Amino acid sequence: MSTTATEQSKETTEAIKGGEFLIKETDAKDVFIPEEWSEEQKMIAQTCKDFLKQEILTRLDEIDSMKQPELMPSLLDKAGELGLLGTSVPEEYGGFGMNFNTSMLVTEVLGAGHSFAVAISAHTGIGTLPILYYGNDEQKAKYLPKLASGEWKASYCLTEPDSGSDANSGKTKAKLTDDGKHYIINGQKMWITNGGFADVFIVFAKIDDDKNLSAFIVEKDFGGITMNEEEKKMGIKGSSTRQIFFNDCKVPVENMLSERENGFKIAVNILNIGRIKLGAAAIGGSKAVIDNAVNYANERKQFGTAISSFGAIKHKLAEMATKVYASESAHYRAGQNIDDAYERLVQNGMEPAKARLKSVEEFAIECAILKVHGSEILDYVTDEGVQIYGGMGFSAESPMDRAYRDARINRIFEGTNEINRMLCIDMLLKRAMKGHLDLMKPAMEVQKELMSIPDFGASDDETLFAKEKKALLNLKKAGLMVAGAAVQKFMQKLSSEQEILMNLADMLIEGYVAESCLLRVEKLVAQKGEDAMKIEADMMRVYLYEAVEKAASAGKEAIYAFAQGDEQRMMLMGLKRFTKLEPFNLKDARRRIADHIIEKNEYTF
Repeated sequence: MSTTATEQSKETTEAIKGGEFLIKETDAKDVFIPEEWSEEQKMIAQTCKDFLKQEILTRLDEIDSMKQPELMPSLLDKAGELGLLGTSVPEEYGGFGMNFNTSMLVTEVLGAGHSFAVAISAHTGIGTLPILYYGNDEQKAKYLPKLASGEWKASYCLTEPDSGSDANSGKTKAKLTDDGKHYIINGQKMWITNGGFADVFIVFAKIDDDKNLSAFIVEKDFGGITMNEEEKKMGIKGSSTRQIFFNDCKVPVENMLSERENGFKIAVNILNIGRIKLGAAAIGGSKAVIDNAVNYANERKQFGTAISSFGAIKHKLAEMATKVYASESAHYRAGQNIDDAYERLVQNGMEPAKARLKSVEEFAIECAILKVHGSEILDYVTDEGVQIYGGMGFSAESPMDRAYRDARINRIFEGTNEINRMLCIDMLLKRAMKGHLDLMKPAMEVQKELMSIPDFGASDDETLFAKEKKALLNLKKAGLMVAGAAVQKFMQKLSSEQEILMNLADMLIEGYVAESCLLRVEKLVAQKGEDAMKIEADMMRVYLYEAVEKAASAGKEAIYAFAQGDEQRMMLMGLKRFTKLEPFNLKDARRRIADHIIEKNEYTF
């Protein structure tokens, strides 16, 4: 089954490149928004919600206790019976063959499942996708049907005690036997999700003295595999996390995945997929926290009234909803970009598995952005959820306890947020150097604009959201200005200026998410009218205002770090010019957003 989210013609839509949002205006009609899910996709999402309600949310304490080692595998079996383990697997291998955005929707909804969400994401993502995208026909035919059904559970063995972010420095070794029929693998892996019950491991090791990793499909029954006891963790306590030891593990040569020394590339590309899907799962978790928080705020009475009537609580609820709404907008915009790129590549003759990898690789910048944004929004939302619950939020009897602890790992999973911040800037600049993105011309135009006389007159543009679009365009200019000056200052040494890179990343992230939110609301207004979308417009304006403020702060910090004298004064003037906003009553907008949520008693968008 291939589910298409939009009916627009891909042939008439110009192909957008990853990272190009910074220098190219996007038309609202060309983005996908969650309000456009088909009935089939809504049914799939409802199946996931029903599964969580019936099988997971009633057993969270039982899952986290880990007293029944067979419990999590049995829950994955039940998910497999519903087809939830094969969302991305083609029909010919027993899956549903869903497109990328639909698989993200499944990930989002199941993201509210705490430890179970981690287990199923590891199985369907980093455990299964390496075989789907890099396996040969024989490997796919042997493993994918059993992984899609849940008969076999999958795990991913990359991290080692001395190689985390620097994955290619792993010390696990593979040596070919004298008869050339097997590789003997020796080494140690740690933080292995699903390690305690996995039947299949994707293992990364270096053959002899190779510079780069190779990847292998290793079955538990091959032997030579031992493991430590389950790790004791701060959160996601019901997720199996083990250290795995390979002691003369004998792996048939036909179980090498892809080519020799292609393992690092496999790891990077699979992590691109994992990043954006982690962000989507964080959105699902955030929505569940908002539901619980508004329920509690409506029920909890203080000073003779529900605490949801207090302005301070309304501020929190509105901020929580606004940030989630904006992040969700960006995730499915990027997901549709990936799907559209995939369809074009296949139409041009590329083999489907390669096309899927290439399409995700094209939007690797957006994947890194959204991993950071989604995980940090979840942390923000859970923290505010605890605060709304007050003393009860600190009690293990409330849902905020588990939500708060489980959220924290997401800023470390799939590459730390610091690594991902630096990655998105590094990828952007490398694409510019290779001519894949023309950043030079827009950056030079911004420099020219800085030397021109500012337009102090009021704009006479009365088109819908004209002021917001101008503010967004200026936000992008601010990012180009600071980034361009930093590149000129440091050249190749910029990579060692990590603090500045993270400042630039924050400007990039806020620009992408704010634009995605604006495009979503603009498209909704075109479909349903301005009156019907007043709350959504409030959320968009609140997010845009805060995004510009955050970008201004990050830009100022970067400028202070590398510019002096007249150059610094000029850049600070430019930053102030590009981050200037017209007055907007944030308090009243937030109250309207909160009142809507409070009345509905749930996150409704």
